[in-house]
Amino acid sequence: MTQALPKIEQNTPFTDGGIASQTRFISISNQKGGVGKTTTTVNLATALAAVGKRVLVVDLDPQGNASTGFGVDRADRVNGTYEVLFGDCGVDEAIHETKVPNLFIISSSIHLSGAEIELVDVQRREYRLKDALEAATNKFDYVMFDCPPSLNLLTLNALVASNGVLVPLQCEFYALEGLSHLVKTIERVKNAFNQELELTGVVLTMYDKRNNLANQVSDNVRGFFGDKVFETVIPRNVRISEAPSFGLPAIVYDMHCSGSQAYIHLAKELLKREAQLQAKFGG
Repeated sequence: MTQALPKIEQNTPFTDGGIASQTRFISISNQKGGVGKTTTTVNLATALAAVGKRVLVVDLDPQGNASTGFGVDRADRVNGTYEVLFGDCGVDEAIHETKVPNLFIISSSIHLSGAEIELVDVQRREYRLKDALEAATNKFDYVMFDCPPSLNLLTLNALVASNGVLVPLQCEFYALEGLSHLVKTIERVKNAFNQELELTGVVLTMYDKRNNLANQVSDNVRGFFGDKVFETVIPRNVRISEAPSFGLPAIVYDMHCSGSQAYIHLAKELLKREAQLQAKFGG
């Protein structure tokens, strides 16, 4: 049962950038926990679906928070990411509708917590997800991977299957420490497994403009990464925190709160960047 999204007119920040129908695979990744990966996955995916993009979210975190954020009951997570990775079911059997029109999910379950060990001796272990998702190519405009908070084999599978990596970064000092390591990992994966992989961008999350440290972190990140950092920042917002307890994306729960509006602008910015890349490379 899908749930109607609030009506969004085309003259709002939701303007389609003219993206072609070729599927884009994007990993939402950062090895540090609590930086807003799942929140970004859920709400950015919802924002893209709201303008008619067909979006598939693949929940790769054993905690299954993205699945919870879309209201998928744990009892309904029979066929999910784990089963797809190990060939126990096909992708079509694992894809389920969410409450949001145009938005689908392959959910996570507790079984995924053992996948790291089980994958070690599996053939083509780094390509399991990429191989499995070949059936989804061109059925969706975007496939978004909600990665676990570690650079393990699950994250590696997502990076190998992706065109781009979007990095949510909390505006605090410790969040900066692992960022250079993540960027080096992306480069290693690109060189060893996936020549198409690029850094889509860094999005600053949990931003409080009254906090001097947040402003310093923002300045440092922009100074280092330049235009790879999205102009849109995601503010601290209680409505974003409340939404998952209702099994809803914040954009559905309260479209007009500052957090939802920020994700709407982030979707616009992502579409614009994708359109510019498409024009640049003639895709």
